Amino acid sequence: MIDLLSISGLILGIGAILLGQLLDGGHFGTLINGPAALIVMGGTIGAVMLQSPANIFLRGLKMFFWVFFPPRFYTEETIARIVDWSSVARKEGLLGLELIAEEEDDLFSRKGLELLVDGSEPETMRSIMELEIDAKESFDTLAAKIYEAMGGYSPTIGIIGAVMGLIHVMGNLSDPSKLGSGIAVAFVATIYGVAAANLLFLPIANKLKILVSNEVRFREMIVEGLVSIAEGENPRNIQRKLEGYLDKTSKNYNE
Repeated sequence: MIDLLSISGLILGIGAILLGQLLDGGHFGTLINGPAALIVMGGTIGAVMLQSPANIFLRGLKMFFWVFFPPRFYTEETIARIVDWSSVARKEGLLGLELIAEEEDDLFSRKGLELLVDGSEPETMRSIMELEIDAKESFDTLAAKIYEAMGGYSPTIGIIGAVMGLIHVMGNLSDPSKLGSGIAVAFVATIYGVAAANLLFLPIANKLKILVSNEVRFREMIVEGLVSIAEGENPRNIQRKLEGYLDKTSKNYNE
């Protein structure tokens, strides 16, 4: 499901700048400059590629689509499934969950169910599953931070583009026909760098970190439910306990 808020924010942010330029008597064409865009975007991406391991960089590129198509966490449905699992466990024992584990599509939940079937102690289950949560959270957070790094580099790269434009101007003082293009690159490169950081890269980084946090909360809910089953809690009590997560996960994305 597409995130209309992200699209609206992007359109509003860029649109406000363009409209302000128009109302101030300028023209859209003055903000379009190929060399400036190449300097800023190419330099920024190159710097991030240099600082990032390949697996983290590639993961960050894949996570970009989360901004507009965020992962959906079916919190209420998952609570209902966990309660059903607890009912099966009370009636048939933990071994009654073996077939359910084999048919479970979510790999994280399947791993927890397999630990239940194997008769693992509750604290052992919690330790194993929380270790997996922590590892994935750390990896995804590092991937999201590549956009944070882009937000730090792009304004500086924009300044580099501005200096290059001024150097071009100073080297062609004897040819007035070349002064305009050099000055344009100088100022437009700065705009590109600052705008890209504050309208694109930093907001993307923050949005991705929020989504990673939502996924962590969702998985913590699954762990709590499975551990409660291992401890033999009443299905009704398990449901009441897990409903406390409804306002802590990305419930808005489930609607």
